[in-house]
Amino acid sequence: MAAAVALASPLRRLLHPPCLRRANPTPLHFFARGRCDVALAVSAAAVGDSSAKGSVHRHVTEEVMGILDMAQRASQRRDVFHTSFLTPPIITEAMLAIEKLADIKAIAQGGYPQAERCRISVGHPDSMRNDPDVVAALSISGNFRLEPCSHGDFLGAILGAGITRDKVGDILLQGERGAQVLVDPELVDYLTSTLEKVGKVGVSCTQIPLLAIEYEPPRTKSFKTVESSLRVDAVASAGFKISRTKLGSMISSGDVRVNWSLVSKSGATLKAGDVVSVSGMGRLKIGEIVTTKKGKYVVQLIQYL
Repeated sequence: MAAAVALASPLRRLLHPPCLRRANPTPLHFFARGRCDVALAVSAAAVGDSSAKGSVHRHVTEEVMGILDMAQRASQRRDVFHTSFLTPPIITEAMLAIEKLADIKAIAQGGYPQAERCRISVGHPDSMRNDPDVVAALSISGNFRLEPCSHGDFLGAILGAGITRDKVGDILLQGERGAQVLVDPELVDYLTSTLEKVGKVGVSCTQIPLLAIEYEPPRTKSFKTVESSLRVDAVASAGFKISRTKLGSMISSGDVRVNWSLVSKSGATLKAGDVVSVSGMGRLKIGEIVTTKKGKYVVQLIQYL
């Protein structure tokens, strides 16, 4: 059935959209500025620079350039355009680039405060007086007590219905009850009428209010380290309890990010509020930094468990 439905023109455009008709109730990021063409060139150059230095993967750069182009068109037409669900690195780079644009307001929404995959809405400030309604929540429920299903099982069931990955946001597992899933609102009717199984478990799929989303604040552990510098290799190696040599090697391998952007140099300096993530080891947030009389730094580290 999914294959047949996918051929119907309105739904086909929805399931396999052009790359730039893509865009959360929380978190929100607002940017409003005042001449667009020059700022777009500046932003594009900045993104190109970043990519040339190896700090942004090529696909991230391409996505961000597309979003910048979309933002320019939205401003010129005094319209509002939306991206699909984006990954954290793309969201971070895009929002930083949009900040340099004139006459643009941007909002990133993922459905709940800690959403990782978000949509970005861009438009002229006069056209975005209210938050766009671009994220919907579904409850996929069934008896998973004897047949536990993973994140991949739920995602696979949705993709198996003919939906592309960029139309689906975060998936929040609920144990034996099922899962809650954030999706493009235009998919609600289709999924609620067609999704019948996840793995071997029969399910019912219903829309729920965003306020009904059940999520837990991340568990964290806080501790301090004393360092002679705020270099990423010094602070992160202490936080992840590995040698600076190994951390440096992981940076060279592209396994270390600061605020979701790849780090290319071990000497990059950290500041309070930065988030350092290392592939396979988790994330650290840099808390308060105090300089001692001897010129050392007492750094509070918050580890996400």
